[in-house]
Amino acid sequence: MSNSFFEIKNVDFYASEKNKVKNVDLKIDKQGEIITLLGPSGVGKTTILRSIAGLQKVENGEIFLKEKLISSKDYHLPPEKRNIALSFQDNSLFPNYKVIENINFGKKKSDNSGYTYDENDIIELLHIAPLLNKFPHQISAGEAQRVSLARSLMSKPDLLLLDEPFANIDQSLKEELQYSVKKLIKKINLTTIIVTHDSYEAFSLADKCGIILNQELKQFDVPYNVHHEPNSIEVAKFLNKGVFVDVKVVSSDCAVHSLQHEELGEIKGKLLNNFPAGSNVKLLLQPEDLIHDDQSSLKLEVIDRKFRGTNFVYTLKTKSGEQLPVFVHSHHIHQHEKSEKFGIKTPIFIDHLVCF
Repeated sequence: MSNSFFEIKNVDFYASEKNKVKNVDLKIDKQGEIITLLGPSGVGKTTILRSIAGLQKVENGEIFLKEKLISSKDYHLPPEKRNIALSFQDNSLFPNYKVIENINFGKKKSDNSGYTYDENDIIELLHIAPLLNKFPHQISAGEAQRVSLARSLMSKPDLLLLDEPFANIDQSLKEELQYSVKKLIKKINLTTIIVTHDSYEAFSLADKCGIILNQELKQFDVPYNVHHEPNSIEVAKFLNKGVFVDVKVVSSDCAVHSLQHEELGEIKGKLLNNFPAGSNVKLLLQPEDLIHDDQSSLKLEVIDRKFRGTNFVYTLKTKSGEQLPVFVHSHHIHQHEKSEKFGIKTPIFIDHLVCF
């Protein structure tokens, strides 16, 4: 028995020796929460969804939905009795039925879910009205993905599972759909688990995000903490949000802690790990941590500049060869070229000093 809306207890998810995730514990306390599972391709994310949906059995551990056991070593509730909808990345539409017929396959014969939306709401939300009388082979992969999502929503499930739901959709439409789908899911209080390999998508959609690496659920937390407070070098490197530099802990026994870097000087902030003074550690520096200042006496060499629309990402090199990324707003009037000197505001203050 579980007191949570949905819970995975000590489950090994297995498809093959390479495609498995071991000893997973994950809990969704409240109905209506959105969970994202983030990890590289082939790590076992889809296997987790298939097992939750009942398409694969588990060999150990337990899975509960609405305080009822649905999977264990000795018990397997059939998929059709779970009231769980799974939308695959490859959409799995019925090829000899039109789009509107595929969508209506998801309709329940009797609906006691309390959800107030109908197929017209879903069709408008997902921009699929022009597709209704076409067959699956007559629409694009991205359009088929939206139809598959519509069919899943029409089943009005207790739990919605989405496997890379926006992977084949044009960027111009993707963000609008992400916003609209999240808004609907929240409005109807539909608990959802989304698998993705896109960290921006995972963070923007989720109430909580799980990071899956090397056959384990490495971290499960709110997106802000996963981004700013990764619990291991492994997670930080996977998210590719910064670089590690060598520093020494100067003080760690007061509200504001102090580190020392050979070239950057003193770095202050809240040290998340309890390292004693004198420790040599690796500090995670993310692009937003260092602040550009043309007037600063601390200047580093520019070795690269990337334009990202709302900002530039400069890569700076220290004398010891460390390469540091720094965000600068795109409206900053003074753009720096390669080999120029680039000022860093001092003293450096970083809210979260993530060290290992």
